Amino acid sequence: MTAANPSSEAVVAEATPYELVGGEAGVRRLAERFYTIMDEEPGASRIRAMHDRDLAPIKQLLFEFLSGWLGGPALYFERPEHRCIMSAHRPYPIGDAERDEWMTCMRRAMFDCDITGDMYALLDQAFLRMANAFKSRKPN
Repeated sequence: MTAANPSSEAVVAEATPYELVGGEAGVRRLAERFYTIMDEEPGASRIRAMHDRDLAPIKQLLFEFLSGWLGGPALYFERPEHRCIMSAHRPYPIGDAERDEWMTCMRRAMFDCDITGDMYALLDQAFLRMANAFKSRKPN
């Protein structure tokens, strides 16, 4: 940096995915939209059956998880009763069909929340890796 122009070489911090999807409001909107789609979409019946009738608590947990996972406040991980995300899904019979239902709902939610371009591609790849890791049974 030079004294004459101190900002000419300033490093600009890159925004986190949390910030790029709209911070708290954007992450909450994504979690809400995901579960609304899952609840309304007949093609998501396998994953919907894995949830309680009242989706409000799980919407909140997904919002909190995504908040920290995307680089924002680590709300889920600050919960005294938080569980490893893998352990939380282990009891469920998750195969290719369930993974695909989950991804369809999340992809629609991202699209509906105006997550596009490079951010959509980045999150889509990361969500797919996570969804594949949750699989607990072999394909039929």
